[in-house]
Amino acid sequence: MTAVEPTAPRKKLRHDQVDLTTQLGPLTLANPIVTASGCFGNGREINRFFDIADLGAVVVKSITVEPRQGLPTPRMAETAKGMLNAIGLQNPGIDAWLATELPWLNQRQVPVIVSIAGKTAAEYRYLAERLRGQPGIMAIEANISCPNVEDRNIVFACREESTRDAIQQITRVTNLPVFAKLTPDVTDIAAIAETAVEAGATGVSMINTLLGMAIDVESRRPKLAAVTGGLSGPAIKPVAVRAIHQVHRALPDVPIIGMGGVQTVEDVVELMLAGASAVAVGTATFANPMAARDLLDAVPRWCAERDITSTAELRGAVVL
Repeated sequence: MTAVEPTAPRKKLRHDQVDLTTQLGPLTLANPIVTASGCFGNGREINRFFDIADLGAVVVKSITVEPRQGLPTPRMAETAKGMLNAIGLQNPGIDAWLATELPWLNQRQVPVIVSIAGKTAAEYRYLAERLRGQPGIMAIEANISCPNVEDRNIVFACREESTRDAIQQITRVTNLPVFAKLTPDVTDIAAIAETAVEAGATGVSMINTLLGMAIDVESRRPKLAAVTGGLSGPAIKPVAVRAIHQVHRALPDVPIIGMGGVQTVEDVVELMLAGASAVAVGTATFANPMAARDLLDAVPRWCAERDITSTAELRGAVVL
C-alpha cells in the first residue's frame, strides 16, 4: 500500500500581506479608511493623536463661499446609539481655508478631499473654480445634502433636477474627480445617484445624516436650538448599508465612499460588502480620536484571519 504524503500546512496570511490599495475611479488610495466631513475638522486636532497622512484620505469639513458662524447653541444632543447635531456648516470660508488650512495639510502630505457646500448652484461653481489648480487636492466632495441649513429647499440632493444643476456647475469648471454626497431622506436614492453621475460626478459619498429631532420632556422644548438636526452614529448604519447596496446594484461601476455609524472593523466590512470602495469614519471620532487609526490597523488583521488577500475583494460581495 502506497503511503500518503502528509499535506504541508498552508502558511497563514500575515496582516502586512493584505493589499489595502483602494480605487475610487481614477484615484488610487493607499487604504480604504477615510474621514467623514464635519467630524474631523481639517485634521489639526486629530493629528496630535496620530499621523493623519496614514489614512486613505482626509475629507475636510465643508467649506462655503463666505465664513459661517453656524447655528445657535445648543447644537448637539445625544440619542440612543447616536447623536443629533445642527452645527450649520460653521467654517472660515474658502479664502481663509486656502490661506491657512490647505498649506498645513500639504506640508504634512495629507491626501485631501475638499468638501464644498453652497446655497445656490452658482456658489458650487465658484468654489470649484477657487479650488482649480490648488496643490494637494485629490478630489471634491459636493455636499449637496446637508440637513443642517436654515432653508430645507436648498438641500439639492432631495431632487434630481437640483442635483443635476449643482453637480454640472462643478464638473464644468474642474478636472478633479467629484463625489456627490447624498442624503437618505429621499424616496429613490439610486435615481439621485444616477442623476449625479450623468451630470459628471465620478462617484458618490453616502450617506449623510438623517433629519431628526429630540424634545426635552421636562421643559417640553427641542433639545437643539435649530429644532431639527442630523442624526448620526450606529443607529443609522442599517440605513447606510441599505442605501449603499441599492446604489451599487443600480450602478455597479460607480465608486462609493460609504459612511454611517461606523465604529468597528465589522462595520467597515459590512459597508464594503454592500458596495463601498472606501469607508469614512465620522461620529466615532468624537468618542475616540484614534477611531480611524484603530480601524486602519484592524482591517488588514481581519482580512488576514480569513485569508482575504485584498480589501477590493470585499466590494459588493454580499451573498444574496
